[in-house]
Amino acid sequence: MSRKGNCLDNAVIENFFGILKTEFYYTQKFSDVASFIKELNDYIWYYNHERIKTKLKGLSPVEYRNQSLSLNPN
Repeated sequence: MSRKGNCLDNAVIENFFGILKTEFYYTQKFSDVASFIKELNDYIWYYNHERIKTKLKGLSPVEYRNQSLSLNPN
């Protein structure tokens, strides 16, 4: 956690929350908390496994991490 009122300390998570709100929260209506939680879990899975990122050479975060691990076996 960062100091109070200093979003630059948490730039990565602030960016993620911005994307989450733009792509997920603001585009849907939820009937109850249970449906919100299910949809949120589905979105996080999509974000990590399917959503490609140009900063990661067109791969999803999981694909990029797996590629990096296979190149550097320890």
